[in-house]
Amino acid sequence: MTISTVPEPDVNNEWRRETPGAEGWTRSARPESADKFFMVSADGHVQEPRDFLVARLPKKYHDRVPTIAVDAKGDQFQKTEGFRPAKLNWVEPLEGHEQLRNRAGRVPQDRLAELALDGCDAEVLFPNKGLTVWATPDAEFSQAMCRAYNEWVWEDYASFNEQLAPMAAIAPAAMDAAIAEVERCAALGFKGLALPCKPVFGPPNADELNYNLKELDRFWSCVEEIGLPVTFHVGTGRDPRAARGRGGALINYTVHGLSPGIEPLVNLCASGVAQEHPRLRFGVIEGGIGWIPWTLQAMDEAYLKHHMWVRPKLDMMPSDYFRRQGFASFQDDKVGLDLAREHNLVPNFLWANDFPHHEGSWPYSAQAIERTMGQLDDAERAQILGLNAARIFALPVPERYLNHADATAVAKTVGTRS
Repeated sequence: MTISTVPEPDVNNEWRRETPGAEGWTRSARPESADKFFMVSADGHVQEPRDFLVARLPKKYHDRVPTIAVDAKGDQFQKTEGFRPAKLNWVEPLEGHEQLRNRAGRVPQDRLAELALDGCDAEVLFPNKGLTVWATPDAEFSQAMCRAYNEWVWEDYASFNEQLAPMAAIAPAAMDAAIAEVERCAALGFKGLALPCKPVFGPPNADELNYNLKELDRFWSCVEEIGLPVTFHVGTGRDPRAARGRGGALINYTVHGLSPGIEPLVNLCASGVAQEHPRLRFGVIEGGIGWIPWTLQAMDEAYLKHHMWVRPKLDMMPSDYFRRQGFASFQDDKVGLDLAREHNLVPNFLWANDFPHHEGSWPYSAQAIERTMGQLDDAERAQILGLNAARIFALPVPERYLNHADATAVAKTVGTRS
C-alpha cells in the first residue's frame, strides 16, 4: 500500500515539524517548491521479505541464517550468530508514525512515491534485515549471505537503479569470493559496495584481519580498478547491542551503534591505503558528521606528535586523504553542519533521510533541513543535499534542476534523466 499523503504527526512526532523557516534561501527543500533542491538520500533501507536468504542459499546454511525465533512461551528472540541472544521487548507497541515507517518502502514503486512526499529525488539503498549478513565470524558464510542479498536486491531494484541505487554487500575477509562478487556486481551495474565496519565480525582483536593491513591490498586494487565507492554502514562489524538494562537503547545507539564507523575511516587514511589507491572512494553511512572534524584533527595531531612511531610515512596529512577521497552521511546533525565550511568538508558531507527507519527524518526532512542548514549558503546546501551523492554514486541529475550551474556541472559528469 502506497502512502500518498503526509499524515498529521502523533504526539511523539510533533517536534519533527518545528522549523525556523527558510527566509533568504534561494532554493527550497520543500517538495512542493518550484525551485526545489535536487535531493539524494545517501542512506535508505530496503524492506526484504523474510525468506530472502533461505530462498537463495545452499541448504547447508538454512539453519544458520539470522531470523526471529519464538520460544514455548511465545516470546520472540533474535537468532543471529554474531549477536548475543536478545529478547525482543517492545516497551510500547508501534503506532502512529512509527507504525507508518515500519510499513513503508515495501516495493520500489511505493518507495518512489513515498520519497517524493519528502522531496527526495533519489536514494542510495542498504539492507534492513540484511544488515545481519555480516553478523558471523564465519567469513565464507557471511559472503554467501551477501551474495544472496545481492541477488534479491538486484532482482527487485535493477530496473530502478538510476533513482533507487542498492549497494552490493561484500564480506572482504572471504577474499577470493569477495573479489569475484565485486566483479560480478560491478558488471551487473551496482553503483557502490557495502562493507562491514570490521572485516571480521566481533570484538576488537589485533591479531585478526583489518582494513589497514597489507593482506587486503589485492582487494583494494580490485575495487579501485572497478571504480565503485565503498561504504561502511554503522551497526555492522560487531554487535551494536552491547549494553543492557537502564538506558540501554540510548547507550547502544550512541556508543555501540554509531562509533564503530570511526575505525574503518581512520584505517584507510592513516595506513597508506588511501595514498596507495588514490581513486578509492570510501565513506561512513548513518554515523553522523559532527565527529569527522575531531577525528581528522586527532589523526593529524597523532601523526605530528607520534612521528617516532608512525609507519608508514605519508605524502600528505591523514586528514587530506579523507578530504580527497572520503565522505560521511547524516540525518540530523547541526553540530557537523556548523563545522562543515570551517573545516573544508562541504564536498564530503551527504544528507540522508534514512527512510523508513525511525531515526531518520522522513516525512519531515524539509523541516529538519531548515532547522540545521540555515548557516550554509545556497551552493553549500545544494552540494550536501544531493550533488555530492550524485557525483560519488554516479546518479543522474533530473533535467528540471539544470537551471542551476552547480547541478549542470555535476550532470556533465554523471548524466541526466527526465
